Amino acid sequence: MPEWLIEQGIGEDRAILVEHGEVLAARLQRPGKLAAGLIEDARLIARAAGSRRGTALFATGEEALVDGLAKDAQEGALIRLQVTRAAMAEKGRYKRAQARPATATPRPAPSLSDKLRAGGNAVRVVRRFTADPWPEIIGEAADGLASFSSGSLTVSPTPAMTLIDVDGTLPPPQLAMAAIPAVAATIRRLDLAGSIGIDFPSLDSKDDRRRLDDALAGALAQWPHQRTAINGFGFVQLVARLERPSILATVQQDPVTAAALLLLRRVEDVSAPGAILAVANAPVIAAVTPSWREEAARRTGRAITWQAQPGLALLGGFAQAISS
Repeated sequence: MPEWLIEQGIGEDRAILVEHGEVLAARLQRPGKLAAGLIEDARLIARAAGSRRGTALFATGEEALVDGLAKDAQEGALIRLQVTRAAMAEKGRYKRAQARPATATPRPAPSLSDKLRAGGNAVRVVRRFTADPWPEIIGEAADGLASFSSGSLTVSPTPAMTLIDVDGTLPPPQLAMAAIPAVAATIRRLDLAGSIGIDFPSLDSKDDRRRLDDALAGALAQWPHQRTAINGFGFVQLVARLERPSILATVQQDPVTAAALLLLRRVEDVSAPGAILAVANAPVIAAVTPSWREEAARRTGRAITWQAQPGLALLGGFAQAISS
């Protein structure tokens, strides 16, 4: 039976869905931002006359777009809202969080483990993932590249949609079919949602397109979505409910923070005795906030030296024990 494993890390919670040792999906949640499920009183700061839409300011200072406003809702008033989608940072623009009026009792957004349990999933909190696929997942998100036996996928977040481009040397019908397992796996490993465009090789034959449609439907059967038929140019569009930024968008929008959190994870993993030396390039070291440094020292129970080293790759930071 598939099981979600959760790491409650410094600065973020991470989850992977595992079955028979295979990672089927992944999730990432960071605190401090508006998240789906939060119910809170916020101040309506803008509303066009007669419109059911407006902008609200939450206690954290973050703004959200509001839909479904009552006719008598006035600017400056406090209104109870439920966040339906977190903010999305994409290349070229920033999309504010979305919310709608609510009457329920105020509550914080559910934790990652609570969200997964609410969906009827088996969930277990662990200190560290077995066989540890997380650095590979973050590297895949940072590069936007995923390989399969016959080719590769390039995954790109854009303001309009997330695009997945299929490339390889096989004849188009065979390449398209060979890419489907990798496409399905990448969508779930990088937690993609919203509008997703997949650019398979051009397929002139209607029979080839039908077979590809059927194979794609089977590969994504357990992932709720809608999709178009594959056209002659090999393009298909998927649409899935969007509540949070994907791992792909999160990492590519702020790769330095992603690298800093990965470095903190490596600091926690140092098992040899002694003080800890954490090494990364300068922007990554600078991105490790004082509160994260304090939490790392508390969790490890050791002194930690943070050292910038020019020339290291962004995700190439490491941590090791040193003599005190």
